[in-house]
Amino acid sequence: MKRKLLVAASVLAALLVGGMGAGAWYVSDITLVPKHPETITYPEVVLGVTDRTITVTASAATIRPGTWSLNWSSGSAMVGDIVTRSSGRVERVRVSGQTPPTGVRASMYMTYSGDPKTALGLDFTEIMVPTELGDAPAWYVPARGDTWAITVHGGNAYRNSSLHAIATMHRVGMPVLGITYRNDLGAPASPDGFLHQGESEWRDLEAAIRKARSMGARHIVLYGSSMGGAIVGRLLTRSPLADVVSAAVLENPEISSRRTGEFAAAQMHMPSFMVPIMERVIDWRGGFDIATIDLLGHPPRVKPPTLLLMGDADKEHPVETARELAKASSAMDWPIQYEEFPGAGHSEIWSTDRERYDRTLAAFLTRTLR
Repeated sequence: MKRKLLVAASVLAALLVGGMGAGAWYVSDITLVPKHPETITYPEVVLGVTDRTITVTASAATIRPGTWSLNWSSGSAMVGDIVTRSSGRVERVRVSGQTPPTGVRASMYMTYSGDPKTALGLDFTEIMVPTELGDAPAWYVPARGDTWAITVHGGNAYRNSSLHAIATMHRVGMPVLGITYRNDLGAPASPDGFLHQGESEWRDLEAAIRKARSMGARHIVLYGSSMGGAIVGRLLTRSPLADVVSAAVLENPEISSRRTGEFAAAQMHMPSFMVPIMERVIDWRGGFDIATIDLLGHPPRVKPPTLLLMGDADKEHPVETARELAKASSAMDWPIQYEEFPGAGHSEIWSTDRERYDRTLAAFLTRTLR
């Protein structure tokens, strides 16, 4: 009997260890492996169109208040306030964009789709930024000023996720580079094929700064959303060109990679003792120390005036990290303006309160230009 109990305990221990390893490996995949889905799904249906409204099937996505992009396979439109809502149907104001065919399948997205011309009516040029791994495409949106903005989107996202910010940047007179970086579609892959949460991607942002300066930029404003915020943070820490950065905008940023991982683990109901195992697997596979990617514990070397935008309903990065960074900013000698948006989820700040977002960003950028 004793021998059977020992065998059973050994088997159980092996299963637990194997399960923990599999769980840690799964989370490390989420952190490290680039994912750009090849197939786009369209779960909604357009039920009717008038000169000023679009009616779609009612769902959790289509009944949210705010301004959203309605996309279908051949076009997109921006929809705003809800006009009427009934069982299975929601009619919304058509803000701009194309007219969808009745019956077409569609999806809701948090900001503009397309490119600067199709989405915003802004002329742009597709240019190449020479990085250490090869050329990476970027949108160049010209304007009259010599303070340029460079937008850095989040991991596994696309350049169009920054179009709402690009619109405001252009309006205040800033030329913009909307960049890609390693492992993006159309950009070179990293040697190991992994995302590094900013630890290597900052070098591609540095290359974009060089490109902007060669095209006439005298000052640089960096905009980073989600993992793009971590990339901006590593640039401000590691790059000799960080001193040319006159301001930064961080939108729902990854402030602490470790805290983001703990937040994700809690949402997946993983036991707390799994978190250190998860971090070690990420460090081993990715070849970097995730604990150092932390604007709270490891503030950047260069600390320009920064606009920090965060939604209190963000499910990817904990809002507490933004609150803590704002509170600690004076002691860090880092001028941070913190703006929190009630009810806004991850990457939904502009969609949730477009007027406040545009007003706040424009005022911050205008001060930067003086």
